[in-house]
Amino acid sequence: MTGGEEASILDCHVHLWDPNRLTYAWLDEAPPLNRAFTADVFTAVRPASVEAIFMEAGRDERQAVDEIAWVKEQAERHPWIRGAVAHVPLERPAEAVELIARHAADPFIAGVRRNVQDEAAGFTEDAGFRDGVRLLGDAGLPFDACVRRHQIPEITRLAAACPHTTIVLDHLGKPRGDSRDAWSRDLRELAKHENVVCKLSGLATELGAGTPDSFTLELLREALDVFGPDRCLYASDWPVMTLATRYGGWLDLVREALRGLPWSADVAVLRDNARRVYRLDRPTGKEPR
Repeated sequence: MTGGEEASILDCHVHLWDPNRLTYAWLDEAPPLNRAFTADVFTAVRPASVEAIFMEAGRDERQAVDEIAWVKEQAERHPWIRGAVAHVPLERPAEAVELIARHAADPFIAGVRRNVQDEAAGFTEDAGFRDGVRLLGDAGLPFDACVRRHQIPEITRLAAACPHTTIVLDHLGKPRGDSRDAWSRDLRELAKHENVVCKLSGLATELGAGTPDSFTLELLREALDVFGPDRCLYASDWPVMTLATRYGGWLDLVREALRGLPWSADVAVLRDNARRVYRLDRPTGKEPR
């Protein structure tokens, strides 16, 4: 993207947190991340061309509504925060239905994530969970699926069972270098379901610092080939990504993966696909920011 297009990139996976405001038990196991990462902190590393969508950050489940209220406070001072993906306990549809209705009516809420990467096998196949995912489709909200590589087949079955819900695969399904073939096979099966899109994010952390860029590029280009540029979304996973890389380095790597594709593919992956999936262009009754 060049010229005027450079001023508009949408990073659809940015975490913000403040342990002084909310409780994040998982941070005890990640000392380098166990401090406040607020919008002010991201501003210091964010290229001026980048806007962002906040991704729920694993706070205490009882604080999910408080998390969104806090992010809205951040967005008042930082209008580059274009929306938020909220946590909802989808496995409890009777409880989720009210939250989903509230979120669907809130123009700031762009989607929902129930992180399932550490759940037992079969969690996403429970009837209650699938009912919750279907409620998202009825409400027009996408579901972010954060899973590990071995769970991709579960998400394939979920996509088949919930065809009217858009499912966003976070971090390419978290491939590892020692399971490339299995990941490739499972990713292609998942991509057969047109209600699934894929985030180009998170690889640096999953593969580990020191992984050659050439290998990371192979995975990014494979995802672009499997899903096509119209179903891939640029994202960073900041600040988790800082464990292995810097923000500008990751953006440059995704741009390198796009090299050789038409200019329209750059626009789609770096901005327009996320706008569409997360409904950022829908009327809100507010003046544009």
